[in-house]
Amino acid sequence: MTTIRRFCCNDLLRFTNVNLDHLTETFNMSFYMTYLARWPDYFHVAEAPGNRIMGYIMGKVEGQGDSWHGHVTAVTVAPEYRRQQLAKKLMNLLEDISDNIDKAYFVDLFVRASNAPAIKMYEKLGYVIYRRVLRYYSGEEDGLDMRKALSHDVEKKSIIPLKRPVTPDELEYD
Repeated sequence: MTTIRRFCCNDLLRFTNVNLDHLTETFNMSFYMTYLARWPDYFHVAEAPGNRIMGYIMGKVEGQGDSWHGHVTAVTVAPEYRRQQLAKKLMNLLEDISDNIDKAYFVDLFVRASNAPAIKMYEKLGYVIYRRVLRYYSGEEDGLDMRKALSHDVEKKSIIPLKRPVTPDELEYD
């Protein structure tokens, strides 16, 4: 049986098996600790019997006004636990927190333009490609900014795609 719970500090020493995937963005310890301290509601882990970490989601809430949104910084599942809808469960949890607790207008995420399986999964979850970000990943590979409107964006304005690609320096950060 899978348990989904809040991520805790000890998990930082136990999630290497999940981060070994070449498509998973990894960060330094202080980055993870910042998310854990600032946005604990947005940081969850899926755990298998025997306390083995199956996957995790890390995100935050940011923006102002109509741009107030949940953001998926990372979602990943270890290869041996894929195809069990864990990523979907983790994404649904973050979307629910964004919508019902923080009253966000949308959830967004960035994905490598070459990561077709992830793009397909996000599209199945209701995300649309909002814009292409040129050379987003290490100044080499383009990223796709994908969004899903939440209940507070009644007119779905947040997901109307931009007509042109943008560069990383054009992105809005909080």
